[in-house]
Amino acid sequence: MKQTGDRVWLVTFMDFDLGFFDDQTYPLEPIDNPFGPKLLPMSPE
Repeated sequence: MKQTGDRVWLVTFMDFDLGFFDDQTYPLEPIDNPFGPKLLPMSPE
């Protein structure tokens, strides 16, 4: 865990950021699935 704000912590496993944790209200706000497929934007052509 790494502190990113007054009471906000970034939860990380290995090299993957999992979510943010508020040590006052205790919910974990997940980040998009770091293990999911990586999609590139489609070409406008």
